Amino acid sequence: MTNISNIVLFSLSGFSAISNYKILLSSVTLLCYCLIVVVNLSLVLTIVLDQNLREPMYVFVCSLCINGIYGSTGFYPKFVFDLLSKIQVISYQGCLLQVFVIYSNVKMDYSSLVVMAYDRYVAICRPLEYHSVMSVRRTAVLVAFSWLAPLCCESMITILTSTLKFCSSKIDKLYCENWSLVKLACGSTRTNNIFGLIVIAFYCVHFLFIVCSYVQLVKSALKSTKGKRKFTRTCVPHLLCLLNVSVALLFDVMYSRYGSASVPQSVKNFFAIQFIVIPPILNPIIYGLILTKIRNRIIYLCGMAGQRFQLRVKV
Repeated sequence: MTNISNIVLFSLSGFSAISNYKILLSSVTLLCYCLIVVVNLSLVLTIVLDQNLREPMYVFVCSLCINGIYGSTGFYPKFVFDLLSKIQVISYQGCLLQVFVIYSNVKMDYSSLVVMAYDRYVAICRPLEYHSVMSVRRTAVLVAFSWLAPLCCESMITILTSTLKFCSSKIDKLYCENWSLVKLACGSTRTNNIFGLIVIAFYCVHFLFIVCSYVQLVKSALKSTKGKRKFTRTCVPHLLCLLNVSVALLFDVMYSRYGSASVPQSVKNFFAIQFIVIPPILNPIIYGLILTKIRNRIIYLCGMAGQRFQLRVKV
């Protein structure tokens, strides 16, 4: 039995299936990371710099985009480095840090979608009370919840994982993942399993809260033409992002806990990274394209940038 103190490095065996495509994948990965940073940062700056976009809904979108950059930075640089390396390893401390960043990012996505669902519920079901209910203070509290609750949950999970003793240092993934570490443990993992189920139940409650909110939203929206337009304009992007994150996360949770060893490594790799790659790209694009104020502002800023470029060229 190997003590945890003797394990300095973990090996990432998931790269064995993509050894022939490393150069291509590293280029695509770097491009993908740059796209995530540029798209999310553009949306963040658009919201921060425009006084007309200081409404709670746009503040929550801004928080969602910042989280996208945070999570991607916890995965992509290390992933590109591993693609270009002959040996794919990660230190014990680096492994725990990667677990913390990646999975706190996913949990923050979900918590952000919960507070956004609440915001839409108040806006459509209680429009006359919206500005009094969604005050600056309430908005700040909700943003704080969407960040602090996931960080606290993931901190506890990471601390519990750090107390385990491991019999192996081989992680069957492209990156460090909590359940993969738990499966390497020599001793009892009962506490980790119980707390993991509590966290899953906590986020299932998140999902149920969103469903209940949207049942009320649909009932309210169907009562008037104005309500239908408001629902279509502001709730459709939220639903698309919710579906995007939920499906991606469901694949990861189900495969991590119940995946078969007979599944090809390439399929395992796809399930492993799709929830890290897809939401940070699609979420800002969905909101940027569908929300009229953001779309118009981005078009205006792009037009201004184009005019300045033409003036410089002429000079």
